[in-house]
Amino acid sequence: MKRLRITIGAVLLALAATPSMAQNLRIGLQEDPDVLDPHRARTYVGRIVFTSLCDKLVDINSKLEFIPQLAQSWSWNADNTVLTFKLRTDATFHDGAKFDAAAAKANLDRAMTLQDSLRKSELTSVAKVEAPDAETLVLTLKQADATLIAQLSDRAGMMLSPKTFNDQDPAAVGRAPVCSGPYKFVQRVQNDRIVLEKFDGYYNTKDFAFKRLTFLPIPDTTVRLSNLRAGDLDIVERINPSDAAQVKGDANLTLSTVAGLGFQQFRFNIGNGERAKTSPFKDKRVRQAFQLILDRNVINEVIGGGLFEPAQQPFPPASPYSSDKFPVTQRNVAKAKALLKEAGVERVKAELMFGNNTTTSAMAEMTQAMAAEAGFDLSLRPTEYAAMQKEAIAGNFDVIIIGWSGRVDPDGNIYGFLTTKGALNDGKYSNPDVDRLLGEARTVNDTAARKALYDQAQTIIQDELPQINIYFQPWPFAVQKKIKGFVPYPDGMIRLKGVTAG
Repeated sequence: MKRLRITIGAVLLALAATPSMAQNLRIGLQEDPDVLDPHRARTYVGRIVFTSLCDKLVDINSKLEFIPQLAQSWSWNADNTVLTFKLRTDATFHDGAKFDAAAAKANLDRAMTLQDSLRKSELTSVAKVEAPDAETLVLTLKQADATLIAQLSDRAGMMLSPKTFNDQDPAAVGRAPVCSGPYKFVQRVQNDRIVLEKFDGYYNTKDFAFKRLTFLPIPDTTVRLSNLRAGDLDIVERINPSDAAQVKGDANLTLSTVAGLGFQQFRFNIGNGERAKTSPFKDKRVRQAFQLILDRNVINEVIGGGLFEPAQQPFPPASPYSSDKFPVTQRNVAKAKALLKEAGVERVKAELMFGNNTTTSAMAEMTQAMAAEAGFDLSLRPTEYAAMQKEAIAGNFDVIIIGWSGRVDPDGNIYGFLTTKGALNDGKYSNPDVDRLLGEARTVNDTAARKALYDQAQTIIQDELPQINIYFQPWPFAVQKKIKGFVPYPDGMIRLKGVTAG
């Protein structure tokens, strides 16, 4: 049924691709984004949409250096506890309201206080936000925060029109977001498409060629690539690695890949709700046994086509915080069985939940087969990705396969997942020593000293295994040859400044 729906959608897109609609860029996504409210959102594909919809205070370039966006410049005081931004004076929200320091303050205040904001843990160091004049934004911190600029280069720094904030119905923002990016929101049909239109009032509008963007969630990688090859899509993200050779051999397509900052991992329910009380994974020996059934090299070769570099830790090899103290664990079925015996169990019955896309489904099936050899009876639960995230938050899982697109600052790859109050700590893992070490790492600017703190925290984490990293996430894009100027970034975002249909 899904394949038929996609085919019909492709036909409609093809019919729409008349000369007058030639500037409609069509982007195939692996999942449907969750809520389009940057303060409440958590999906990678949502961030792709936000990149065109919602400008941030700060952005990054292809070398992962911080560059101005809505902030023209920034500076710290002597002890790094006061951060002052000088803002653009020519930025406007899509509803015509002017962007200024008061609007920025309203956004940051909302991100820090909204009941279900997922940005709270990213902004915990901020004591107060002030707007002394229209061009000046001042953040006073509780203590030095080495992560803050990086946080403000992502969803915590995205700006919505404060006129749309609705205390009676906070969810209204996500249904029709009003931001200040190069494209404005037009329409969303859940699990079908998101449509944006060029915002002519954008301060840099001349650098954006396309009149309309259409994002189409297509979980099946074969269908996604078929739509691209048929000319019904212009860009697709995360192609199946096994299709890389096919893309390279197509004269109408270009394969654009870049090493990413994120990872795929197994995440266990240790303390989230009633289900955690009966979860076999409450015992760390069962989690340790689960790690020993995995053959990350086979996952890389068979499913990843050599692109899925095995991961043991949350920091990719290119990061200065990657540590050689934590080599990738090798598969050892005998040792896994011994650990289960020590834990007092012979067979472990558990449910593995995962996003219902082609690549993750293959990995779930392979994991099921590997685990069975050691005594794990895993039932598989494929779930639409945004729905899976809601289930994870609610604690309705034993173990999930879930991805993270990665952040420039190392804190973004570890703090939210593994601290007691972390916004992304779905399994409710809690260790006061880990909280202390990761909290202290946030205040240290010296790379060597900060790395030492992460190493100490990881020593605990690698023993207790609240999560198991599988591989570092690459970003393989397939693009129509007619699309010129597209450059993949290590954060996996699709940036359209300077991109044209040649």
